[in-house]
Amino acid sequence: MEGLLAVFGEYELVYHGVSREQMVISLCIGYAAALFVGTFLGMLSDLIGQRKVCLLFCLLHLFVAIWRMVTGHPSVWLASICLSLASTIFFFNFETWMVVEHDKLEQRQDSVNDMFWLMTFLQSASFIGSQVVGNWLISGHEKTNLLAPSSAVVIMAFSALAYVSRGWKEDPKSITFKDYQTKFRTYIVGDKRVWLLSWTQATVHFSVAVFWFIWAPTVVADGREVFLGLIYPCLLGAKMLGSTAFAWFFSVPLSLRTDECLVYACLIMGFVTSIVAFDYQDIEILVMLFCIFHACVGLVLPSLARLRTMYVPNEVRGGMMCLSIAPSNALMLFLLIQACFYQNIENSTIIAMAALGLFSAAGCLYMLKRLGKQPHQNWHKL
Repeated sequence: MEGLLAVFGEYELVYHGVSREQMVISLCIGYAAALFVGTFLGMLSDLIGQRKVCLLFCLLHLFVAIWRMVTGHPSVWLASICLSLASTIFFFNFETWMVVEHDKLEQRQDSVNDMFWLMTFLQSASFIGSQVVGNWLISGHEKTNLLAPSSAVVIMAFSALAYVSRGWKEDPKSITFKDYQTKFRTYIVGDKRVWLLSWTQATVHFSVAVFWFIWAPTVVADGREVFLGLIYPCLLGAKMLGSTAFAWFFSVPLSLRTDECLVYACLIMGFVTSIVAFDYQDIEILVMLFCIFHACVGLVLPSLARLRTMYVPNEVRGGMMCLSIAPSNALMLFLLIQACFYQNIENSTIIAMAALGLFSAAGCLYMLKRLGKQPHQNWHKL
């Protein structure tokens, strides 16, 4: 659903007469919504259950798609708010749901680890598929078929709503807000391990967000002509390859722990972004560096999910995940205002900030390794 609504991105906005300033304002509003509203959706999910928040995810996409079909093009501000909140829900809620269901069924931990890399792998595959489907639906007739992807999103959203509401039975939540506060204060706020893990998640989230804003202008710098539509699936393919590396790392006997693998992956990502920030490169070198970056992202995302399972109780997992990306959303909002409105910050500076964040993440993961494993976590099912 997300891929189909964004497959033509800026082209669709320009086609409907949206100016650059309006695009920037809509992005700022989207990040502000993710920061000031989305940060608390994880806590809401922990309290009322993941099922209701999944329904909200589907309804947000359904609302935007139907409004596009009815009006031709909805308010770019309102669409940005809805899709930003949906992206935040996508980040934390489905992973939390999957882990809670596995724990309820008393599945082995290795089956949960398989699900982590499969979620990352299939997410990238679905984005490539949405690009193919979106182009097939429009078939080169932008003037007449530009709303065709929205029709497909409506069908998908109704299908997802039907499955979540009828096919997924969730036990009612018995935890009170007071008990939730106590657990959150004990296991999240009061545990330095979770703080280190949260900062790592924030820096990775920030670097990925920076990449998707900067990669196209970097590739076409100096008027270079390239086919961005061909590079996009290469990046996602590299991410899929990295996610399969996670499965390989933990299916063969290795001396490296998860946090040790993450240290090296974050260092590689930091060096790659540093090269892009401070040294001009040809297109071939840039694409290779971008693919290396995304291969590391494919390894890092399921690895972070595995560490969350080790250090964070399921009852507060959604709240922790949303809180962990709040610094990233706040910094992206600040940089958008400074770079796009006041033009005080260059793209190279933003990329350098992402590199510094990744190096700090490597340091956090090294400290996490030194601190060791949470004593409260139940590992009898290993």
